[in-house]
Amino acid sequence: QVQLVESGGGLVQPGGSLRLSCAASESIFRGYRMAWYRQAPGKQRELVASITRGGSINYADSVKGRFTISRDNSKSTVYLEMNSLKPDDTAVYYCKADNILSGYWGQGTQVTVSS
Repeated sequence: QVQLVESGGGLVQPGGSLRLSCAASESIFRGYRMAWYRQAPGKQRELVASITRGGSINYADSVKGRFTISRDNSKSTVYLEMNSLKPDDTAVYYCKADNILSGYWGQGTQVTVSS
């Protein structure tokens, strides 16, 4: 059974930091690209960052220099370290595992950046 379980969301002030975690089933983690997406109210879901099995990383322009994606293969977990958060970063953040054949989504975790 495929499982992606996100955690780490919450309320933070502008300029603050949060770290999101996504724990995946081991079989999925080994064979899939891992990515973080986000969806703000009234907007389409967008890619935030991704990391392949080989460690190649891609970021959305809006988060470059502020967010860092990483994966811990021993824990089958992918992380999103978010620094210098802005109100525009407010969204539900989703973890996704995918390859050319299929994709799986986590349930999402809310991140709210507000004073």
